[in-house]
Amino acid sequence: MTEAPVERHEIEAFLALAEELHFGRTGARLGVSQGRVSQTIKGIERRIGAPLFDRSSRRVALTSLGRQLRTELEPHHRGIQEAISRATETARGLTGRLAVGYTAAWNGSLLLRAVDRLRTRHPECSVEILEDSYGATSRSLRSGRVDLHLAELPVEEPGITVGPTVCTAPRALAVPADHPLATRDTVGLEDLAPAPLIRPAGMSQVFLDAHFPQHTPGGRPVPPGPVAASRQDFLTLVGSGRGVTPTCTLAAAFYARRDVVHVPFRDAPPIRYALLWPTRTGGAQVHAFARAVTDVAAAG
Repeated sequence: MTEAPVERHEIEAFLALAEELHFGRTGARLGVSQGRVSQTIKGIERRIGAPLFDRSSRRVALTSLGRQLRTELEPHHRGIQEAISRATETARGLTGRLAVGYTAAWNGSLLLRAVDRLRTRHPECSVEILEDSYGATSRSLRSGRVDLHLAELPVEEPGITVGPTVCTAPRALAVPADHPLATRDTVGLEDLAPAPLIRPAGMSQVFLDAHFPQHTPGGRPVPPGPVAASRQDFLTLVGSGRGVTPTCTLAAAFYARRDVVHVPFRDAPPIRYALLWPTRTGGAQVHAFARAVTDVAAAG
């Protein structure tokens, strides 16, 4: 006997719940009742023959099977959405305004080149590029200040879609000009152990673990330093000898100071940047600009 095909609304309900991990928020996002979401998920689980979510009065979590299904299903669902968006663009063209944010100064020119490419394809679509304060990505997206944001990864937040990586940049360690490491050609992650590490305020633990570790790869503790709220705060603290901080090699050109030296890492992975947008508002304009950024970045 042939199984009935999975309906589009079932796929959307599963992926939305996998992201929100909350039946109420999922229902509000999809415009249906919490009970309807629960019934839909139970129907999928009956068809598959195993639970996709662990439920309790306090939390909802994906099972291992649920995580597998989400991983395999998301790219196909995204591909369908993008294909529909492309067809819609072709049929009626794009109009309106987009606001795009960024926090790393070295990504501004990439976004401006993407604006030029988008205008060539869709002259009726206008784009405003806005420089944002460090750590403001999620706030700007959730408040509606911007429609997209080019940000450092990793970002793992409910309701925020993370697009593919569009560019990378080598890492460096910002140190005081009179620091022993300032004369080195390169530094290693183990060099983080002796000096206090200046960390950003208001960032997720996932982001901090990736960029501002508490231990070196060899297990040595990295002493915590002061907390900074902006890139200028970081540089001021470093220049005054309060500690060191990881950054990007490109920062040396954009934030040059005589009291700070940027020394490249020899063993740290590059920083990855991707476009982010609110999942519920991602439409044809958003996907069109994301493609323009990807095309420009690939062209170099």
